[in-house]
Amino acid sequence: MIYSLLMCFGLALTSCNRDTYNEPSSHEPNATITATAVDVRTVNDTIVVPAEGATFLVDVTTTRGEWNAYTNQQWFKVAARNTVGNSGIVTVTVPESGVSHEQKGEIVIMSGTARKALPLKQEAAEEPYYAPEGYELVWHDEFNDGTELNATDWTHEVQGAGWVNHELQNYVNHLTPGGNAVTEVKGGTLRINCLNEGGTVYSGRVYAKVKEGWQYGYIEASIKLPKGKGTWPAFWMMPVNFTGWPDSGEIDIMEEVGANANYVSSSLHANAHVHTHGTQVTHEMYCPGAEGEFHTYAIEWTSQNITTYVDGEVQLSYDNTGKGHDDWPFDAPFYVILNLAWGGDWGGMKGVDESAHPCTMEVDYVRVFQKK
Repeated sequence: MIYSLLMCFGLALTSCNRDTYNEPSSHEPNATITATAVDVRTVNDTIVVPAEGATFLVDVTTTRGEWNAYTNQQWFKVAARNTVGNSGIVTVTVPESGVSHEQKGEIVIMSGTARKALPLKQEAAEEPYYAPEGYELVWHDEFNDGTELNATDWTHEVQGAGWVNHELQNYVNHLTPGGNAVTEVKGGTLRINCLNEGGTVYSGRVYAKVKEGWQYGYIEASIKLPKGKGTWPAFWMMPVNFTGWPDSGEIDIMEEVGANANYVSSSLHANAHVHTHGTQVTHEMYCPGAEGEFHTYAIEWTSQNITTYVDGEVQLSYDNTGKGHDDWPFDAPFYVILNLAWGGDWGGMKGVDESAHPCTMEVDYVRVFQKK
């Protein structure tokens, strides 16, 4: 009697385990899955969705009789119907693209232990073009090639914590001592990562064409800012022939601190414009979604005026009134800087939230235009 009860108990456990994990028994053959996308373009077995987005169906059949579907990405959605049975439908919704590079993912159909993946690709969006007439593209990086920055164009800063502004991060050349990347090219964007490794904070600060720069032009970048109190991302410029600050000048195209989320600012620094004296030239505006979404930040810089933009809207405008170098040191080549600071005089004005680590400043492209 006891032996019979134990046998029944064992069978019950086996049955329960199979139902819970949806695993076939040793006598149950693996399912065969057929999945066909309907009313959407395919190229070499890859579903291709236009940049403007689309909603389409996938017809599914399986020999097992139970199935479901999911995606390994967050930028599109799948919804399965009639999943108890040998056939059903998956509705795939791909929203309009907001990035200038292709996005890739998979629709995965599962039935028992069987899986069938349908590759999906969305074409790159044609982003808004804000460059004024009369300018031509002279340099750019779309971050579409390789996994690291092009060393011919970009230079990493290497400095310890406290180097400037009492900031807490350590800037390193590409990798932390533990092998984590502070800069990486991935999925068509540059990602500048700030992370805590063994109690030490590391991040990235990179310079474009640091030895030659550009004098005057229209310069823009598409950037997604990180979230978290303590973050301090920036897109700015410093002079190639630097002799001292603020005498040589500084151009801040975009700065933002996580303690004041989604408020982006532009500033100009010179002998006559020093923030500690309250004489800096600066302007701040609210940019909804700056943290977590791509927005375009730009500057048009001539010998007579500097104007910065957020998504084509004027942020700051300052004229050269002929007062000389102390007021206008912006008549020499400057180079582009991208960095993600942590804490410091401004970024840490309300403290820092360590739970924000790791955080990432993501750059879709940087483009430099000059007059023809």
